[in-house]
Amino acid sequence: MSASRRRPASTAGGQNLEEIPIRTRTSSVPWNGPVCVASVWAPKVNTVFKLLLSLRVMSAIWSNISDCDETYNYWEPAHFLLYKQGFQTWEYSPEYAIRSYAYILIHILPVKLIQLFTTLDKITTFYLIRCFLAISCAACETYFYRGILKLYGSAVARLAFAFMCLSTGMFISAAAFLPSSFSMYMTMLSMGAWYSGHLPVAIFSTAVSTFLGWPFASILGLPIAIDILYRRKKAQLFIVWCVLSALLILLPVVCYDSSMFGKLVVAPLNIVMYNVMTSHGPDLYGTEPWTFYFINGFLNFNIIFLLALPVVAVLYATQKFTGLWFPGIPHYLTLSPMYLWIAIFFSQAHKEERFLFPIYPLICVSAALTLDSCQRFTSHLVGYTKHYTQFLSFIPVSVVSVYGLLSLSRILALYQGYHAPIDVYTALNNISSDRTIHRLRSDGPVYVCTGKEWYRFPSSFFFADHRWSLRFLKSEFRGQLPGRYYDGADATSLLPPHMNDMNREEPS
Repeated sequence: MSASRRRPASTAGGQNLEEIPIRTRTSSVPWNGPVCVASVWAPKVNTVFKLLLSLRVMSAIWSNISDCDETYNYWEPAHFLLYKQGFQTWEYSPEYAIRSYAYILIHILPVKLIQLFTTLDKITTFYLIRCFLAISCAACETYFYRGILKLYGSAVARLAFAFMCLSTGMFISAAAFLPSSFSMYMTMLSMGAWYSGHLPVAIFSTAVSTFLGWPFASILGLPIAIDILYRRKKAQLFIVWCVLSALLILLPVVCYDSSMFGKLVVAPLNIVMYNVMTSHGPDLYGTEPWTFYFINGFLNFNIIFLLALPVVAVLYATQKFTGLWFPGIPHYLTLSPMYLWIAIFFSQAHKEERFLFPIYPLICVSAALTLDSCQRFTSHLVGYTKHYTQFLSFIPVSVVSVYGLLSLSRILALYQGYHAPIDVYTALNNISSDRTIHRLRSDGPVYVCTGKEWYRFPSSFFFADHRWSLRFLKSEFRGQLPGRYYDGADATSLLPPHMNDMNREEPS
């Protein structure tokens, strides 16, 4: 049998769409009361966007650059495309071409448009790009929230929203200039569309994530493909949108990258070939034990990371013993993207924090489902006749409170402990015109030299003008440092000497 009831009209600050139906299956366990589907408050979509936007802009302003790959593989090429000066890593050498200039281009296009009407200093440009990333993240999170609301109802949606707002992981990843962050945005779009039944958007978002962001993100689209092809039997829709996505996304990416590298380049294919088909793969650096992601996950999500991992078991137990389940897409499909990602990436020797960014929102919704199911299950066991969210309501409130305090302490610790490089280079930019500190010819070069702290350099956006540049001093580091782009319009297509894909030190 099934029971459902419509919510009353919207209340201030809350969104009351039609409550999700809760259905019962025939079960040997008796139901100790009527199925109650009373209205549950949830924030309005526009309220969600405003709050998320505020938090993500704060992230853009105050979060650190925690990965030197972000600086040298993304900020530096962006600086080169804008100012014709910057660092080049071996990944951008035409010999290897495993990074995409098209990905860089979409991040600097808004700045290029603004520069048509006004002049921006470089630090302002840096934070402006970060703010564009923050706005994009907030918009995608809001769409994801709408999908959760439609598939799982208000109780789960408001918990997931709270977890995303307070997450250290989301704070770190929201405004990061990294393909893994971009894939996180696209994952929220594809999952939100999937939950809402907007299948073309789900397919297209997955394709954008794969072709323009990070090709390994296609793993997260496998359950969507299975649902469309085998459960819904919509092979024609799937094929049509896959072809359209390739024409609208992959073809322009290949054309632009090929023009930049001076030869035919399919960057998504190249990065897969390098990581999967070479004898060493990515294991030349960044190898960690199997515990790395568990520790990292707990640091970024603390107690809700522990709630997210057993979500399938908790939902199965709730369904088995209460006879209640959410209608719509089966749980084994909606929750499988997170488990697929964990199974693949936890087993790899090469581990980095940013590799988990695409599933950060899925951790939040999985934890929300676990907490909601525990409350629902306990309410059923004691025969509570009112709406289950009113039973032991202090538990989710306590979880959110403890989670929020631990997350805030982690965010403050990261800022206090690791924000110095950005502060130092900002101060250096501010004193660049002070002749009492350095007596240089007005047109002379200024070399800022760094040793073993080279990997903390936030980017050339923190140098006042073209005269300033970074130089490396000999240090304990024995790997390959980045080089500098050639001058000239064809700099990206010229083969730089002394670069290798084995992380061998190049003294030059």
